[in-house]
Parts: sequence; C-alpha cells; structure tokens
Amino acid sequence: MGIIVRILINTIALVMAAWIIPGIHLTNDIWGILIVATVFGLVNVLIKPIVKLLSLPLIFLTLGLFALLINTAMLSFTAWVSQHMSIDGFGPALMGAMVISVVSAILNVFVRD
Repeated sequence: MGIIVRILINTIALVMAAWIIPGIHLTNDIWGILIVATVFGLVNVLIKPIVKLLSLPLIFLTLGLFALLINTAMLSFTAWVSQHMSIDGFGPALMGAMVISVVSAILNVFVRD
C-alpha cells in the first residue's frame, strides 16, 4: 500500500509542477502520467542516493544548495527517459524540482509510514 501512496504523491507533485511551470509538459493520458511518476520514483530511489553520495563534498561546501541541482538533474533525467514528459530547459527543470519538493513535503506530512 505504501508504494501506491508514494506513486500518487509523485503524480500529484508532477501534475502541480506541470500546471504551475510553463516549460514542463506532461501527456494528457492518466496512464502516461502514472508511468512518469513511477519512473520518477525509481530514479529517486535507485540513482539519486548514489549521486548524492558521490557529490557529498559539494553538498557540504554549498550548504545543501547543490542538492537542488541534483533534484533538477533527476527531474531532467526522468523527462529524458520518459516519452510522456518533456522539459524545455534548465530553468523550468529547476523551478519544477522546487515545486515537486515543496508539494511532496506537504503531502508527506499527511502520510504515515
């Protein structure tokens, strides 16, 4: 049940980012959006920890701001892998990463582990 809730949180966060940020485009197909949310979740679970571990000195040096660039890269990688999502450039990816982080943090408050 927990993984379904996480995918739904990712789905809501991605839809909010696509709705707020003009440069992020999602397909209108609900199954395509769920696929993008699943891919985004897998990227965050499998690839992001490795990248964060390798860039730990930069994260410390920048007082955590480099983690925002890692989130941006993970969102861009998700768009690159998925055919149901596209991002117009670095600016929309950065803003989308911030929106997704905030929406996910807010929604995770209401979910128990």
